[in-house]
Amino acid sequence: MAVRVQREDFDSGAELERFSAGKTRIGGICLFVGLVRDYMGHDPAAGAEVRAMTLEHYPGMTERQLEAIEAEARSRWPLEDTLIIHRYGMLEPGERIVLVAASSAHRDAAFEACRFLMDWLKTKAPFWKVEHTSEGDAWVDAKESDDAAAARWKR
Repeated sequence: MAVRVQREDFDSGAELERFSAGKTRIGGICLFVGLVRDYMGHDPAAGAEVRAMTLEHYPGMTERQLEAIEAEARSRWPLEDTLIIHRYGMLEPGERIVLVAASSAHRDAAFEACRFLMDWLKTKAPFWKVEHTSEGDAWVDAKESDDAAAARWKR
């Protein structure tokens, strides 16, 4: 298990290589990389142009929450390993925000755990986001679609 909260960018390929190196017990790795979009909302034609996004967090508290989310995934699926990297600071469209990886002997567990990790990160991780748009700055509110995605994992 690894949880990293960092300002610096990461190399997805290098992270995947390190994550899988020498691990012959795994049958599959599911990897998700989240990027900053250049528009607000779900419809690129309707949203304002995003010029940058600033992500803020509380050091220490954030890592503990990410570790708790990761521990919950391990309690639900037979995982060999997990990796969560989440960035903070000012990011521009196209930049990487988050990387989540889950490995298991079987692909279904890796797929499900990766989706669970992202769904819970979107709703339970203590990050605050401000989008700097062509129409001014706006805090990013919680989305009903994110809450609905996370709700399916409640026991």
